[in-house]
Amino acid sequence: MSNMPCAPQCLQRTLAAAMVVAAAASATCDGARAEYPERQITMIVCFPAGGGTDIAARLINTSLGEALGKPVIVENRGGAGGNIAIAAAARAGGDGYTLLVCSSAYVVNPSLYAHAGYDPYKDFVPVMVIGASPNVFVVPAQSEIKTMPELIARAKAHPGRLNWTSPGAGTTPYLAGEVLKLRTRISMQHIPFAGAGPATTAALAGQVDLYTANIGSLMGAIDAGKLRPIAVTSRERWPDLPDVPSLDELGVKEAISDTFQGVFAPAGTPQAVVDRLAKELTLILNRPDIREKFVKAGLPVVAEGPEVFRARIAREVPRYKAIVDQAGLKIQ
Repeated sequence: MSNMPCAPQCLQRTLAAAMVVAAAASATCDGARAEYPERQITMIVCFPAGGGTDIAARLINTSLGEALGKPVIVENRGGAGGNIAIAAAARAGGDGYTLLVCSSAYVVNPSLYAHAGYDPYKDFVPVMVIGASPNVFVVPAQSEIKTMPELIARAKAHPGRLNWTSPGAGTTPYLAGEVLKLRTRISMQHIPFAGAGPATTAALAGQVDLYTANIGSLMGAIDAGKLRPIAVTSRERWPDLPDVPSLDELGVKEAISDTFQGVFAPAGTPQAVVDRLAKELTLILNRPDIREKFVKAGLPVVAEGPEVFRARIAREVPRYKAIVDQAGLKIQ
């Protein structure tokens, strides 16, 4: 028998076997990707339960879980104007099993906080803007203040005596309040809370003179007569509050703002996963029953996909930076 090295035919057989193994491995990987998700998905919400961001997450998590075939749970991590949740989601990594649900605080915090702890352009992939609506200024039902002009007049007569609150520093309602102070030259003391839930509780108890928050989180209390709306931050009157004037209508110019609620994925999340999430969320948000629930919650569905959402972020980060810089609101 010959001890000569393997003939060319032997080499060809070896290469063919290697190709079969590689193909099998590729098929296995493709199969693994196709099976996403293989386990539970967590939505980290950047504010406590009861606020607009929490409501938005809970209106979609069950339907998203049904569409994906695995549970999607909501985990609230309030604090630091949303930065605690944002940092937690970023640390979770881009495997598709942790998502962030956050409000416009996402585009505000990098300018407002000296150390927000994330890059709004690089650390997350925008998946979907769920909805957006303006902010509203309200007073407790038992308040003697009936209108925004009355509040402004009282604040001017007693500088620094009135207090006000918001869902927290970094939120667009907080900036709406600061813009109101800036444009009308009034002085009020801001009382910080960790989210819309505890802030709303304080307003209902009459512990603050003025409260500003996203309309979606307050419509229930407004409809029940527990809070009195005195102005909205939309360009025109909001359909659900036809008797409430806009700040622009009252002569407070350059004070238009809204709050969006969006879904983000940590950087590094596979594009196929982002595409799947965007597809399922689009289908869910276009369902009549889901849209009706959002309308009742005061958050009309927007359903802006990844590219449109990315453009919104690019537009709003510098916009709110200009407001923060003008008002001198930097938080160390």
